[in-house]
Amino acid sequence: MARNVPTELLRSFVAIVEAGSMAQATETIFLTQSALSLQMKRLEDVLQQKLFRRDGRRLLLSAAGEELVAYARQLLALNDRIVQTLGQDQEHDPITIGMVQDFADTILPDVLCRFRLEHPRARLIIRVGGSAELLEMFDRTRLDLVLCLGQHGDRPDATWKIVGADPMVWFGDPANTERSELPLVLLEPPCRFRDAALRVLGQDRRDYRIVLETPNLPAMRAGVRGGFGVSCRTRRFAMSEGLPIIAQGALPPVPEIETILIRRNGLSEVAQDLGDLLAQAANGR
Repeated sequence: MARNVPTELLRSFVAIVEAGSMAQATETIFLTQSALSLQMKRLEDVLQQKLFRRDGRRLLLSAAGEELVAYARQLLALNDRIVQTLGQDQEHDPITIGMVQDFADTILPDVLCRFRLEHPRARLIIRVGGSAELLEMFDRTRLDLVLCLGQHGDRPDATWKIVGADPMVWFGDPANTERSELPLVLLEPPCRFRDAALRVLGQDRRDYRIVLETPNLPAMRAGVRGGFGVSCRTRRFAMSEGLPIIAQGALPPVPEIETILIRRNGLSEVAQDLGDLLAQAANGR
């Protein structure tokens, strides 16, 4: 008949091995030395093996004890994983994330794959939109995490960090750059890409005309693909959409834009893990 090895005995055994003695293990396992000694006697009875040997005043592992260490650590790790993922009496609230389209189409699939391996029972709600829209939702406590572009000021109930920077690029039909009046396809304000495009064109004294203005990205993409005009956004976005990037020198250079991760204070460890994955992916790691 199969015998079970109690995990509490294995946990005490590993604590003694890692501490170096029963006396020192009492500081981490919160049992008296006599209680630990009784547990080890019980573990030896279950396994029918001597796990320790004396060398003068030192307590050393026997050959069976040396072999048990690796098995015990594996079994405890599996036990802790089961408790973490399945030992919940109730479902946690979903983690709500907001991000701009530039990341939803590029880093999000890999982040979700990595996150699912670590937290298979976690529930997520994901919103994709412009930075201003997402920050408004964050301020109304509708989002826990926001991955957006450009700095937007401090928030009393949150922490923010620059996690990367993306170069802005012009994209569209290169033939449009040869027109005397550059046709532009832009998002409605507020939009940092719009601001950057108009600023550098003004500084370069380049004539332009806004031929298409829209509040949403699909219409902006359609305008660029339809040859209406050119636009600017991150290189990451242009490449993910297969939009032709205009060669440097054809238009005034546009700057980099910072990637910001905003986290609501007091998030769970699971939500913090997700934030860390987003930060790593946005930084290209």
